[in-house]
Amino acid sequence: MRRFDPTPLYRASVGFDQMAEMLDRVLSSDLQSPSYPPYNIEKTGENGYRISLAVAGFRADDLSVEVKENALLVTARTSDEGETPREYLHRGIATRAFERRFHLADHVRVTGASHVDGMLHIDLQRELPEALKPRQIEITRDTGPAGTLVQASAA
Repeated sequence: MRRFDPTPLYRASVGFDQMAEMLDRVLSSDLQSPSYPPYNIEKTGENGYRISLAVAGFRADDLSVEVKENALLVTARTSDEGETPREYLHRGIATRAFERRFHLADHVRVTGASHVDGMLHIDLQRELPEALKPRQIEITRDTGPAGTLVQASAA
């Protein structure tokens, strides 16, 4: 597979090395991404997102949602303890253990998770700090030696 060369990004930007490394890692990955469990990522507002995973057959106690170092980790462990053994004629609903990792951008935090009707919904919100929000910079005029305003003369 062809490797991504991030050099042009470095010429015109500062501080995007993590994004270039992530693009390089994604494009050079020879492993196929896991397809279980299926999931959706939707935009719920200007700065709101929701990840929905199809977790049919899992109880809320079997699922774990953890945020660590800009990564969201969703894991599921099956607990067959105390259940009577079943004999399946056809088993089409997979309830195998899984681990799904989502990389979160800076300033994205998980606001909640809910387990409803076989779906695990994880809500996220992007919250930019005041220092990163756009702000208007006032332009001052040059003043003369005695603090008087120097006017440009029209010729």
